[in-house]
Amino acid sequence: MNFTASGLYAITKPDNKTAEQVIADVTAVIAAGISVLQYRDKQATDALYLAGALKELCQAHNIPFIINDHIALAKKIGADGVHIGKEDGQLSHARAILGKQAIIGVSCYNDIERAQQAAKNSADYVAFGRFFPSSSKPLAAPAQINTLQKAKNCLPIPIVAIGGILPENGGELLAAGADLLAVIGGIFTETPYQSTLAYRTLFT
Repeated sequence: MNFTASGLYAITKPDNKTAEQVIADVTAVIAAGISVLQYRDKQATDALYLAGALKELCQAHNIPFIINDHIALAKKIGADGVHIGKEDGQLSHARAILGKQAIIGVSCYNDIERAQQAAKNSADYVAFGRFFPSSSKPLAAPAQINTLQKAKNCLPIPIVAIGGILPENGGELLAAGADLLAVIGGIFTETPYQSTLAYRTLFT
């Protein structure tokens, strides 16, 4: 499956939820119109079951399913790809394990040179952020909005923005050059379907 060129990139928020609750939340955001789903779970206890269930759900709706950090898990369940940060090993290592067809995304924080290198080394997309204060990534270093403008001018692959993105501020990032907006807490709320629709208006 190819990575999408634009849209809402949902990242799971499974903290203190059962697998069934997470699946219900993801079903709701898919129905509301996300473009990509990333399974991110720093405290995973049943990652294999949940990742497998989410993969099948995404597959049924033709939505790319990405695993955060965990290359071995992505390989094991046949995910569409993996997202890697500074601490998660080399892009070439992920590519060797997952193959040419896999989608590989790279966190680039506020670093254009890292993004250019990633694109050169076969990354399918790069992510910059955080752009605004974020409860999901409170310690992440801030990124500048003009980084998106520079990236748009020099990168041939899709650009994802992440970090504290709300329906009220996301338009600013899209105008600066982001192709996709990655959102965690803003859509996985008490009402994930309605929350997702609020972001969808930014793309129409």
